[in-house]
Amino acid sequence: MAGLNMFDMLTSGAGQAAMGQLSKQFGLDESQTQSAVKALLPALSGGLKRNVQQQGGLEALMGALQNGSHDRYLDKPEELTQGAAVQDGNAILGHLLGSKEVSRQVAAKASERSGVPDGLLKQMLPVVASMAMGALSKQTKEPSIQESLMGALAGQVMGGSSKGGALGGLLGGLLGGGRKQATAQAASGAGGGADMMGMLGGLLDADGDGNPMDDIMQMVLKR
Repeated sequence: MAGLNMFDMLTSGAGQAAMGQLSKQFGLDESQTQSAVKALLPALSGGLKRNVQQQGGLEALMGALQNGSHDRYLDKPEELTQGAAVQDGNAILGHLLGSKEVSRQVAAKASERSGVPDGLLKQMLPVVASMAMGALSKQTKEPSIQESLMGALAGQVMGGSSKGGALGGLLGGLLGGGRKQATAQAASGAGGGADMMGMLGGLLDADGDGNPMDDIMQMVLKR
């Protein structure tokens, strides 16, 4: 999974059509849209990383990615124009950023970086949040990534984690009920939660620039 990050997911494959829709929706050209998204993603990345490090956060994220329907925003980009995309995005922002004040600060910082007006970025932020969750959802459903995630989850469950019940349920969902593969993955799944965090780390990075702890992300992590 080396090299995967949210910006790459949104500017390749199914994400390209969603980015095109975002440009049209907010009256930006391709370059402006990419700059805006790249400037907003560190805040979302920071919020995701903060949440998964809290008790129950990892299971909650994996459950949302596996059972949610955010990937529809990449499969059907026209749905980004619907109110549901903004509602979903605001719910995501509530979990990740915590308050409208932080969202305003994120938009202001992103405006300094991208040159896109902060008022427009505030409107874009919930839509970008829905897109980002959709990209993560689609990526974690890729067979090769599911195999890696199953190994880490199985290692944590079989290693006697106190949260084994919840993790076991997630493992069953990833496997579609299969158990033989779970046992095989568990045998090589030592490291459990640490392995899982290592594998998710790249996916949760904003843009893979090697400096994820920038000022926007710091603002979110410290809240």
